[in-house]
Amino acid sequence: MATIAKVLIPSQRQRVQGIKWEAMGNADVGAPHEMAAWPDRTVQLVGTWGSATIVIQGSNDGTNWATLRDPAGNNLSFTADGLKAILENPRYIRPSSSGGTGTDVDVLIYANGETL
Repeated sequence: MATIAKVLIPSQRQRVQGIKWEAMGNADVGAPHEMAAWPDRTVQLVGTWGSATIVIQGSNDGTNWATLRDPAGNNLSFTADGLKAILENPRYIRPSSSGGTGTDVDVLIYANGETL
């Protein structure tokens, strides 16, 4: 289990923020990112899955984490490449993986919101 560092992705647009966690493997968690000021968010996962499951989690205190949902109310739980909108707007967000071997998945979140 490792904590995967987040990488900020530069954007030409002022109101767009991109975050990437690269090479998520078995039992990895992404370093939390504070992004409540960016409420319109979409997550994309791409890579080699190796039977892993990756969920997108949120927290308001940075300690207690819950799986976030898409606008249809489905948990943001992935076992293959995908792209979904994020319904909730917690203070912190991160990916968390379980299962699988040979897993190498990138998690990208792009968000629109306030300028900083």
